[in-house]
Amino acid sequence: MSVSQTFRPEALEQWLPKTIQHRYVEMLLRRIGMTRRRAECFVRLSIYLFLKDCQSRQALPKPPLTELSFPQGWVECSCLEASDVFYSDKDRGGDRSAGMMLNKLVDLGLIQKQFDGNCTQIKIQPLSELLKVDGVESKVDFTIDAFDPRSDAIPIANLLASNYNWLNRNNDAVTYRIANILRDWASQYAKGLRVLRRSDNHNPVGFYAFYPTKRESEIKFFEPPSRGLHLSQVADVDPFQMALAGDETCRSIFVRSWVIDAEYRQISQPSLLLDSQKTLQRMQQDFPNLWDMYTLIIHPDYAALAGALGFQKTSADPKMPLYWMYQAVDRFLKLDMQNLKR
Repeated sequence: MSVSQTFRPEALEQWLPKTIQHRYVEMLLRRIGMTRRRAECFVRLSIYLFLKDCQSRQALPKPPLTELSFPQGWVECSCLEASDVFYSDKDRGGDRSAGMMLNKLVDLGLIQKQFDGNCTQIKIQPLSELLKVDGVESKVDFTIDAFDPRSDAIPIANLLASNYNWLNRNNDAVTYRIANILRDWASQYAKGLRVLRRSDNHNPVGFYAFYPTKRESEIKFFEPPSRGLHLSQVADVDPFQMALAGDETCRSIFVRSWVIDAEYRQISQPSLLLDSQKTLQRMQQDFPNLWDMYTLIIHPDYAALAGALGFQKTSADPKMPLYWMYQAVDRFLKLDMQNLKR
């Protein structure tokens, strides 16, 4: 019996009621970059692929389900199927729109997608911790302190590498390179490198890097963003030179990294933002003429956060989905991080 004969996309509510779907949609909306429509599509896709996977293993459950479950591994799903799943209850939407939505879910880190030459296969990312109402994040305390090049470089490099996967689809030696680059930065000026840790085991779950930029490198902020890549690219020469403490000609801070494990992002991000303001104030003692902040939006997850912080898009790359954003240091320091709407 085919999938279409067993269950139809427009009948997914018979398997997981709308009220339960809405609960998961609301939880997904906590993720940066998530819209309600994207969350709805992800939930419907998860139900559909779970049922399709169960059927292939001859283990189809009895409806209705009481919670959202995910398929095991890769499941075939054409754009036509995805279109039925996403738009069966809508007047608009087709294969092309469904393909674009799948790509957006990939960019947001919710799914993986591959084409084997014959068909498209999709794998749902492990989001069980994120989707638990009383998840582990509510029971975990956090601390924020300085980057330790002896113990933090490898775990943070792994965290950052996963953030770049969607861009270059290539993990070759990326983690090793990033770890060494972070250690190099720390040896030059460590004050701008901060780590979010779980209090119970001290493992890093978040990180940011405020990189004081030499005057000679400022022109890079006005060039195509792809020329500013370094951590995610196999290149020996860093396009940006770091300013050293006491450099009165340094006017710019480059937010070179900002990442939090998705499992802990919602609960810990306000604390990390407050810490970032304190860090910037401490850096002003070493660089008294700091005026400008720049960030390079590489992962779409963080575009919404940058916008909420007052960063403005300045220039996009003609060949890659990257763009520069700018914010004045003085304005950043005046933000009320506790009541920031994200």
